[in-house]
Amino acid sequence: MTQRPRPLVMGIVNVTPDSFSDGGRHASAQAAIAHGHALVEAGADWLDIGGESTRPGAEPVSEADELARVIPVIEELARTNMPLSIDTMKPGVARAAIQAGASMWNDVTALGGPGALGVAAQLGCQICLMHMQGEPRTMQADPHYDDVAGEVEAFLLARAAAAMKAGVSRENIWLDPGIGFGKTLVHNLALMGALPRLAGLGFPILFGASRKRFIASLDNDAPADQRLGGSIAAALHAAQAGAAMIRVHDVRETAQALKVRAAIQASG
Repeated sequence: MTQRPRPLVMGIVNVTPDSFSDGGRHASAQAAIAHGHALVEAGADWLDIGGESTRPGAEPVSEADELARVIPVIEELARTNMPLSIDTMKPGVARAAIQAGASMWNDVTALGGPGALGVAAQLGCQICLMHMQGEPRTMQADPHYDDVAGEVEAFLLARAAAAMKAGVSRENIWLDPGIGFGKTLVHNLALMGALPRLAGLGFPILFGASRKRFIASLDNDAPADQRLGGSIAAALHAAQAGAAMIRVHDVRETAQALKVRAAIQASG
């Protein structure tokens, strides 16, 4: 795996009315498209487009509603030639999104849904397998691990093996430890401390900690729009640990921080 001078930056485009981070400001296709263009101008290397919130306690969205939210956005943003990812748990949405111009399926269930492995193999696109204990509605109720890093590592390797057995190319597989998905503050910190270990598994790591709740737990319950400092700290740690791409809300600030870090390193 080629070592990049800095991780790629994936900008988040939530086409949802109930996102934890932006309160539905980009829920319409027009607003989401404009936000996507703004993230491209801000320096994003990828855009991740989602039409169903996976915040703790989130309610499921029908496939028809999710398609109606994301496909017009993907079709329009694909015109920019920016690499696009579809953030979905549904194979049908993933298939339509790839046909509309996306090139990665980012699945918080790690292709755990019915038929997902087969669809991923058929699509031949890049796949991100994420760890989550439980499901969005209940994942933060009482998460428990005996060894969070070991259990997340074992899960991700097992899902990668299952994907490859189904026909997904190894070169198309990314892993995401799932910061904040069925994990307490202690679990999140331990998992971030173990990132070098996960980055050594032979698959590129997609890391996402932007604006997440653990930052508030460390800083006087700061609201989501006041977690930039913590988000950048986590991004810089992930870069040091070997993450290949970092998924963020604040693209310009994160890209700037990563550029400065890369320049300092290059100076010798």
